[in-house]
Amino acid sequence: MRLQGKTALVTGATSGIGQAIAQVFVREGAQVIITGRNKERGQAVVEAIRLAGGSAVFIAANLASQRDIESLAVQALNAFGRIDILVNNAGLLLSGATGQTDEATFDAVVATNFKAPFYLTAALAPQMAERRAGKIINITTISAHRGFPTASLYGATKAALTLLTKAWASEFGPNGINVNAIAPGPVRTPGAEESMGERLDQVASMLPARRVGFPSEIAEAALYLASEEASFIHGAILPIDGGRLAI
Repeated sequence: MRLQGKTALVTGATSGIGQAIAQVFVREGAQVIITGRNKERGQAVVEAIRLAGGSAVFIAANLASQRDIESLAVQALNAFGRIDILVNNAGLLLSGATGQTDEATFDAVVATNFKAPFYLTAALAPQMAERRAGKIINITTISAHRGFPTASLYGATKAALTLLTKAWASEFGPNGINVNAIAPGPVRTPGAEESMGERLDQVASMLPARRVGFPSEIAEAALYLASEEASFIHGAILPIDGGRLAI
């Protein structure tokens, strides 16, 4: 098992990509902390993992709240003593015209997609640095690399997370921490289907892959970056996008 004895915290793990990452990590021997806003969904994910013989706990957190971020870090460390792998996956996927974006929406997207991973990493990276070992994986998007007319705010926050990935690789790499990111293309998740609807398949039809991706495909990439096989990878942005950034 590639993550035997490791403890991982996966944000936004109550559904979609985050849930798939948590399940793959458990399959490979890790203990996983599931976090998200929906307690019922979170407990259901934990129960499924435990029934399969894995180890997981759920900690409810609204990552738009600084208090919840700080509480999550403390509870996570108290639960298992240390965090070996942090996956900053939680995000608000909201689309719309710039002129129709109100301040409350702007603040919520920035807080969840940018502020939360910044402060959660700030809280957990020091204990990784003390042990001179750790993996931080940020889930961004191809919208951080290409301009889409209805994704200006979402793409901008993920572009900021992309820059943080590179800056953190430089900052934390000398202390034994690998910081990398995955940039998914169109993936069939509840959030993407709610936001994009039929456009999800329309976009997929233009990809070299000619299909939408699956959460499991993102999860397997996260597993690689979390494993010792990726020990010489620092600051990489790995597109899992069906070829979208290639055309």
